[in-house]
Parts: sequence; structure tokens; C-alpha cells
Amino acid sequence: MSLAHMASTNKQREPGDDVFDGFQTRYKSFATEAIHVGQEPEQWKSMAVVPPISLSTTFKQSSPGNHAGFEYSRSGNPTRNCLENAVAALDGAKHCLALASGLAATLTITHLLKAGDGIVCMDDVYGGTNRYFQKIVSQLGVDVSFADCTKVDILQAALKPNTKLVWIETPTNPTMKVVDIKACADMVHKQNKDIVVVVDNTFMSAYFQRPLALGADICMYSATKYMNGHSDVVMGLVSVNREDLYERLKFLQNALGAVPSPFDCFLCNRGLKTLHLRMERHFTNAMAAAKFLEGDCRVDRVIFPGLPSHPQYEIMRKQCTGCPGMIAFYIKGELEHATVFLSSLKLFAVAESLGGYESLAEHPAIMTHASVPERERVVLGISDTLIRLSVGLEDESDIIGDLDQALNAAHPKK
Repeated sequence: MSLAHMASTNKQREPGDDVFDGFQTRYKSFATEAIHVGQEPEQWKSMAVVPPISLSTTFKQSSPGNHAGFEYSRSGNPTRNCLENAVAALDGAKHCLALASGLAATLTITHLLKAGDGIVCMDDVYGGTNRYFQKIVSQLGVDVSFADCTKVDILQAALKPNTKLVWIETPTNPTMKVVDIKACADMVHKQNKDIVVVVDNTFMSAYFQRPLALGADICMYSATKYMNGHSDVVMGLVSVNREDLYERLKFLQNALGAVPSPFDCFLCNRGLKTLHLRMERHFTNAMAAAKFLEGDCRVDRVIFPGLPSHPQYEIMRKQCTGCPGMIAFYIKGELEHATVFLSSLKLFAVAESLGGYESLAEHPAIMTHASVPERERVVLGISDTLIRLSVGLEDESDIIGDLDQALNAAHPKK
């Protein structure tokens, strides 16, 4: 049976069934800024409408120390500037810095600290963040601890005199917990105004959530995901409003050297131009898939922040303009059922990463979060039956049809 016919009997959304109802009003002029900010043709002698890819590693100076704004491409690059200016506008920020990957962004931010300082990190985070903090940063004399930031009192109790950085991820990867950014940032800054609150905004993109407007000091992304949106760039982004943080991070961007290539900056900048369109389709497709899974007897539980059944549903609607295409669910049965389901998918590719135009599925315990110690995975709910979906931009009926036929393979109808 072709993918186009797998879900021909599935009920479609009714006219007027708007998934955005109850969420915050979408940011004014977002699409216009995504398309125009940082792209001004007047910055080039050629008046190119699309910013060119500036591959030069070095730039001529009229005399020693007298240059036209660029010296060496690690320190600054015209194509990178276009991207950074655009992202800053979309985040409602004064400044943005592009890095070589999401983890390069994490590395650069963490270098704001010194030995003896402390980090309090959300307990459920991307496996690479967990691995970096536990196995590298903690070996450098930085005190790393984890806390469930969905409960502000637990985060407050985790703060120590040496805490200099609070790392929040919301929604979390992979169990989709939602953290009240404003409540946490207000509490942390009341305790100590010098603690830097970082929000990993990877799952949400700038279109659905603006952490800086909610009190965070730093908004960061793995731009590899939704911000680029085409599964062809590895990149990180860091946005800030505070001038002191920007100057320190700008120094570290240059001194550490974890910068992206001009070509990758060009691609990510291009991806931003359709971010608003992509995110709206991700949301509508994910909502349809989540409702289908929640109503299926072969599924134990669905975790999607756009469903009223989500524990932090009201917080999500209070601080976001919509939901991304990320769904976590527990399939009934054991590891073998999850394995058969994933192996039977036809439209969804079984692969790591997320946020591209194509639908992906993965097994966190074996794939993205294998580096998290097993005892911690058990506490977090990353079990053998947990499956994470990144719902793409395909036709809704085909997405649901693929999920249905894979569930049939894992749990054959008698």
C-alpha cells in the first residue's frame, strides 16, 4: 500500500479547529524581520538582494590596524553578521553570536565560569548537554548539579552560594517537560542577581518562544534543528540583551574559535526565511499525530505540550505562541515492541536529530540519551518503550497513516 493511501480513512481536522487557540499572540512582524533584518542590499557594492557567501579568511587593511570592519574570518565574517543580525531580531535581542554547533554554544557559555563556580541544570536535558556537564565540566573544578526545574521550590533549594549559572531546557529532551521560565528567572535573580539564567530554546525556535522576554539572560539553540530546519547544517546560536554578557561571549567566540563556516551561515540564514511557515505546519501536523496516538489503545501515554493532558499545558500556553513538532510517547509492551514499531516506519526515518522538514523517529534510551547513566534514565522516565517523534511537514494523513501501520506491525490485530 502506498503512503498516500495508508490513512485515507483517518478523520481530518474540522474547519475552524485552530490549534493556536489559547496560546500567546504571535510576535508582530516576525516574518518580515526574518526576511529583511540583516539582509539589506545596501551593505554590498553589488546591491545583492541575497547576502553573498564570503569565503575569504582574511581582509585587506588600508594600513596596520585600520580595516573596514573585518580582519580575520574567525573574528568576524560578513555572511555570519547577516545571520546574527537576523536571529537577534527574531529573539527580541540586541545581539546574537553564531557558533559551530549547539554544543559549541554550550561550551562557549560555560567558559563564562571558572573553577569553584557552580551550575544547576534541569535534570531532563539533551543527552549531549548532560554528558558535557557530567563528564567534562565537572572534571574542571566546576560544581555541577541537576534539579527538576518544573518545580520552582526544588530549583530554589538546589541553588548554592557558588551557583553562577542556571541551565533550563524547555520543553525538555526527550520527555517534554515544560518549565515556567519567568517564575524560575524571577526567583533566581531575586536570590542572586548575578546568576546567569540560560534557556535552551532548541525545541521551540524563536517563532514559538522568546526566553529573553521572560527574564532569561541567555537564549541558546542548536540551530541544527528548527532554526535552520533542513537537516543540512550543524550550528549553535546564542542571543543576549546584556552588553556585559555580549562582550564576554564575543571575546570567547573569537578566543575559543568554535565558529561556523560562512556557507553554513548562508544556509541557516536562508532557513530562517521560512521559519514561521514551517513551525505552523509542524504544530498542526504534530497536534494531529498526538491526538491520534492519544486515542490509540496500543499506546500507553502521549507527552505533547499542546494537549490538555500535558502536566504543564497551561504554562505552555502562558509563555508560548505554539508548539513544535516534538512528541514523546510510550508504546505498550516491551523493548521489542518499540523496536518493531521503529523498524516498520516507512515515512518516518529512524535517525537522531530533529526539527527538519522530514519526519524522524528515534529511541532515546538507545540513541540520543544512551550517554545518560541508566539509573538516571529510569528516574527521568527514559524507558525501553519511550519513543520520540519529530513530526515533519509531510501531508497529515500520510504521517498518521505511517504511525498506524507501524503500530499494527508492533501489535498485530487479532
